[in-house]
Amino acid sequence: MTSTLPTGAPGPATGRAGATIVDTDIHPSAPAADLKARLSGEHRERWEVFGSRVPNPPEFYPRVRNAGFRLDAWPEAGGIPGSDLGLVQEQLLDEFGIDHGVLIPLQGHTFGAEEPRYSAALCRALNDWLADEWLTPEPRLRSSIAIPTEAPDLAAEEIARRADDPRFVQVLLPTGGETGFGSRRYWPIYRAAVEAGRPVAAHTGGIEQHRGAGWPSFYLEEHVWNGNMMAALVTNLLCEGVFEEFPSLQVICVEGGIVWLAPLMWALDEAWPRLRADVPSLRKPPSEYLREHLWFTTQPIEEPEDPRHLATALEHIGMSDRIMFASDYPHWDFDSPRLAPRLFPADAREGIMGANACRLYGLPARVSGAPR
Repeated sequence: MTSTLPTGAPGPATGRAGATIVDTDIHPSAPAADLKARLSGEHRERWEVFGSRVPNPPEFYPRVRNAGFRLDAWPEAGGIPGSDLGLVQEQLLDEFGIDHGVLIPLQGHTFGAEEPRYSAALCRALNDWLADEWLTPEPRLRSSIAIPTEAPDLAAEEIARRADDPRFVQVLLPTGGETGFGSRRYWPIYRAAVEAGRPVAAHTGGIEQHRGAGWPSFYLEEHVWNGNMMAALVTNLLCEGVFEEFPSLQVICVEGGIVWLAPLMWALDEAWPRLRADVPSLRKPPSEYLREHLWFTTQPIEEPEDPRHLATALEHIGMSDRIMFASDYPHWDFDSPRLAPRLFPADAREGIMGANACRLYGLPARVSGAPR
């Protein structure tokens, strides 16, 4: 399913009939000059002198492939992939007839861990850039709200500031923070998200990405570790009582795989009756909370040689109505919307490719059979 499209790939899928396509993981990248122009003098000076606390993926070890991007996604005019809206429109939205796309600015992971006031200023500037430069000129796009994650009170203010703008459809959270994200110190974020009627999108990344066996020696370790981090996040939210405290909160697991959920639910449900005194906030089997609160995106979905094995794994999970397509554009392991459906069970394809996301985000679906 992984595809790196060559130059000269087929043109836009205009006039093609079919079900709604929603891409729930598109990565824009704001040029430094555009962010700097949206900062006050105090924060602009800090940006110029100190930069940011957390390096971007191409800057830390182990080095990611092709700096993490498709070879053809580098803009000819300069800049990095994800900084040119026109190229994203050409290579993704138009090429595949995408009806709706959800932006996840990974710079938010970096900015969310800075000194609190500086962090809030950076996230505000990033959100303003997204609104001005992407959402306004391209109505097919929606965005995540970047927040100062390690300053939950200021994060809640930024969520509230964007609550009246329906183009911002979710709150962005990394998988790695200064402590587990189930901790009560982060609860103002979840409270603000619920009050704003937004789900929280937990995307792989952040401060600490390699809990357990230390820092990896090889990129292969780094690349396949994402599911472990996502499972740790989900388990921490569950055991700390976040889902009991916020019964309407919805959490989207983005770019962390899916099929690990079945054995995790089996293990939790088996141990919970014996350990209930240790987690008094859990009033029902853990799997019930996870099925009520979690959503998943497909990239990088596990890809066995026999697709029937994936179908079996998804049957054990029983949440195909909460799985949403993601291309992960413009990353090197981009998943093509043309190839992806072949992997999914036939009875779940239409939901995964778009209907599930329309239901979660309140997006309009295409009329069946209408040209794209």
